[in-house]
Amino acid sequence: MSDRSVAIVIHDGVQALDVTGPGDVFAETNGILGGRASYRTVLVARTREPVTASNGMRLLPDLGFEEAQQPFSIVLVAGGPELPTAPPDEELSAWLRMAAARADLYGSICTGAFALGHAGLLDGRAATTHWQIAQHLAALFPQAKIDPDRIYLRDGRLITSAGVTAGIDLALALVAEDHGATVALAVAKRLLVIAQRQGGQSQFSPFLAAPVDAGSPLARVQQHVLEHLGETLSVRQLAAVAQTSERSLWRLFKDVGLTPHDFVEGARVDAARNLLEGSETPLKVVAYDCGFGNPERMRAVFCRRLGVSPAQYRDSFRMRSDTFEAAE
Repeated sequence: MSDRSVAIVIHDGVQALDVTGPGDVFAETNGILGGRASYRTVLVARTREPVTASNGMRLLPDLGFEEAQQPFSIVLVAGGPELPTAPPDEELSAWLRMAAARADLYGSICTGAFALGHAGLLDGRAATTHWQIAQHLAALFPQAKIDPDRIYLRDGRLITSAGVTAGIDLALALVAEDHGATVALAVAKRLLVIAQRQGGQSQFSPFLAAPVDAGSPLARVQQHVLEHLGETLSVRQLAAVAQTSERSLWRLFKDVGLTPHDFVEGARVDAARNLLEGSETPLKVVAYDCGFGNPERMRAVFCRRLGVSPAQYRDSFRMRSDTFEAAE
């Protein structure tokens, strides 16, 4: 394969790891390939003036928009904490439309998807972003098909990733596509990251959020469910707790995009996740205490909702007191 030119678009407030993560993947790939092929990565911004990242780091663009008129193989917009609420940047949008039309692939890392949306590059396409702002992205750009669970996603020439470190996953996927899984795995090992994660973003996001009104019927139901997870929780019982009819309870849940069953199951999953992360409680006990009944049932629900088993989830997220091993 011939050399690939990569343009990473940066801006004031950019998330530094959205830039350096993919950049390091491409650089390590160059080293492993030993000159057989390479990625040539440049940073593009409005001008060549230094850009201040969200962590205070200063990044120096290689090209300004007016200079960066040549076709690039890959164009990626790095995200930043302010992009979801920032107004459209017409200069950035115009450059992205031009660059995307000429690129083999174009896309975004994390909240960079908002810049693509403002440029009209998400319309009618499937995309992803950080789970915390996926709903906002979908609401702002209703013609896009936003998948909140994918770590990265490709729809034709459009490539998008979830939050921050998912840019590394996206870059590794591109390396695997260009040079094979063996090279991508070698790069992942050099960077001490996982070549391909198991599961999606659901394993990082809680299913339950606190109701806006703490005294609402749904708040009463949530409190009751959390206090009685190990018990059988029927719609009739929950309606009594909410002091409403069963039909009205179904409507209340429908308004928040859930069913009573989804709500209860999500509460049980969240409770189990907390135990798996913060204790050595056996899986059998976790399953019973959280209302799954048995480990097999809990495993089935975890795999369906999170894409990983309870044991895999514990291995990935358990907090240990001996994280730093003492030197001998």
